[in-house]
Amino acid sequence: MELYRQLAYMRCFNFTEMATLTGSESAASWHIRQFLKKGYIERVRRDLYAVISLETNQPIPNRFQIASKLSDNAYVSHHSALEYYGFANQVFYEVYISADKHVRPFSYDGLDYHIIDSPGDVGVLKLPDGVSVTSIERTIIDSIADFEKIGGLEELLRCIQLLPSLSADKLLSALAMYHCGKLYQKTGYILEFFKTELNLPSSFFDECEKHLKESKAYFSKEKNVPLQKRWKLYAPDDLMSFIDKGVERS
Repeated sequence: MELYRQLAYMRCFNFTEMATLTGSESAASWHIRQFLKKGYIERVRRDLYAVISLETNQPIPNRFQIASKLSDNAYVSHHSALEYYGFANQVFYEVYISADKHVRPFSYDGLDYHIIDSPGDVGVLKLPDGVSVTSIERTIIDSIADFEKIGGLEELLRCIQLLPSLSADKLLSALAMYHCGKLYQKTGYILEFFKTELNLPSSFFDECEKHLKESKAYFSKEKNVPLQKRWKLYAPDDLMSFIDKGVERS
């Protein structure tokens, strides 16, 4: 059972890792077949296996550890990163992963794993528990960029309300990665409502303002809203009015 103990410590593994442990590809193939038959492991997807606890008969790795093993550069992002840190308002049955385009979505153990193209590796952390995940600041910028993909604006606002603070420098680093003036608009508009609670300095918003385009934009599909002159954005005077309305981004 020494091999099982080694695998259990890893929680999940791929074929190459099994071959390293067993000394050859043929031995790896044989042990994988045997362990699948005995119920020691389960196939999560092609070339990824979860180790099963002999006590509970449940997978040992959690959703975040599985997501981090999908490829060499896969990492937990968006709402799932907020769940990992404990700042999510709701727990989803979806897991959001940023990765290269060749990683395909799949389902395992009652969860749907969704892949979002990675815009870059700024703010990606590799943690001791085997999880690769975006920093809180990178997570917030990703979530503002893609909130229609991760549960909507209301959920994002409620998650932001749970945060104790944010680093202005780390937010700006994540923003710079996107090269998108409209994202600076929406980030400045949203986070300005939370600037006191998140300890964000005026200089952060001044820097966001420097990256705005000349053209004006709409924050959402709702058209009967005033122009927020600082952000050149047609949006409500009170962002929190979006909560409980189910309004979606355009």
